[in-house]
Formats: sequence, C-alpha cells, structure tokens
Amino acid sequence: MMKGNGEPGGQRLPLEGAVNFRDIGGYETADGRPVNKGRIYRSDSLAALTPADHGLLKTIGLRLVIDLRSPSEVEQAPDQLPDDNPPAYLNLPVSREDFDTVHALNRLKKGDTGWFSDTFMTDGYLQNIDRFAQTWGAIISRMAEEGGLPAVFHCTAGKDRTGILAALILQLLGVPEETILYDHGLSNVYIKEKLVKIFDYLRSLGVEPESISDYFNAPRDAMEATLEHIRSAYGSAEDYLINSAGVEKHLLDKLKDDLLEKKTDKS
Repeated sequence: MMKGNGEPGGQRLPLEGAVNFRDIGGYETADGRPVNKGRIYRSDSLAALTPADHGLLKTIGLRLVIDLRSPSEVEQAPDQLPDDNPPAYLNLPVSREDFDTVHALNRLKKGDTGWFSDTFMTDGYLQNIDRFAQTWGAIISRMAEEGGLPAVFHCTAGKDRTGILAALILQLLGVPEETILYDHGLSNVYIKEKLVKIFDYLRSLGVEPESISDYFNAPRDAMEATLEHIRSAYGSAEDYLINSAGVEKHLLDKLKDDLLEKKTDKS
C-alpha cells in the first residue's frame, strides 16, 4: 500500500537548505491507484535554500509555495525563493495568535516548559482541524486551480501543520490510514539529525530535552487522534473539505484527477 509509480512514496528531495522536503506522491489508494509523483510536495522551512536548491526547484517545475507559518515565524525566517521567475507565494497561517513556534522557543530559552503538557500536541492537532477549516479549504482550492501544481506546502519543521494538510489530501485521495501514519512518521526520520543540535542547545539552557521531546517530533498518537476526529466529527476528509472548509466539489474532483493515475481497463 505504500508504493506507486514504481518507487516508494514519500521520496525526499536532496536539498541543501531543507531536510524534510518530500513528495506526497508514490503511495497507493485502498483500491490500488497510485498517487502521482511530482505534483504536491511537503516541507520544512524554506528559509535556508541555496542557489543549488533553487535550481532543483526549477527542475521540478514548482509553481506554488504555500507557507503555513505565523507572521512572526515568517518575519524571523522568510522563505528564500528563486529571484528568477519565482513560484507564486502564499502565506496562509495556521497558528494561534498568542502562541507559535517563535513564542515556544523564546519561552524555552528562559527554561520555561510549563506550557507543555501530555495532551499539548494532540489538542493542537484537533484545534487545527476545527479552527482552520477555511484556511485548509483556501489552500486546497488554490492547488486545484489551473497553475496550482506542482506545489509545496510547509511550516517550520514540516511535521505538524504540514502533516495535517498532507493527511487531509491523502485521505481525500483514498490512501489508507496506516500509510498516512507512515508518511507522518517519516518526519521523525528526516529531522533526526537536526534534533540532535536542538537538544544539545536545550541542555545548554538547562532544559531537559526528554521532558519536551514530543514537541519536536511528529507524534503518531496525535495523528491517529486527528484521523479519528475527522471521521467521527465530520464523516470523511471529503465531507470536511466540502461542508466545513468550503471547497467546491468540482475542485476536489479536479484535484483527484490531477493526483491519481487513471484507472485502466484490465479486461
């Protein structure tokens, strides 16, 4: 269920300035249809992209960048996109006004971990579903329009907000939940080396990384709860996107046509 187009899904692009930039194509739906590769990518921050990375983005024909970060995150580390014929850029924040990654790191620098709890990540995932339906809808509608693909969406680490949007798209396409959880977990593989440096930095501040490690990882239980919440509260990803996110059905149908290999008559 995790293969399509002949290669494993979730293939990472070899960028110098982003560690979690990967294709959501290559997986298979429950009925065996491969998700087309080279159409939609998910990523961590694009603030450290190099000229070589710009060349690769041109090679894949990237036309749209969707930035899920808050205004303060964007101000602190703006995307570094090609100057020559750059892709369209949209900042559609999915973040609480009073708390984002910048606020969290600033509090950690002071040794403050009191804001984190055992349910912090799961609560945040579910709130992002319930509170930002219109934002998800605007993003998916934009990608479904002419010229909306190839596209990449990203946040800071490319695991939580980005993971939710990837899950919604893969659910819409009919990819099995276990495959969606697998794709979510790939972030933990790709950001692992980066976390070593982050955890060393936290220790230098007197913060024990293990007490807050879930904040820096892609938690499986939070994504499991999200998939269950979409199913129980909204019926399905498609129902959620139409009835709560305001996406027109013809755009969802177009996106599915763009992202799924055509069925072939095997008779």
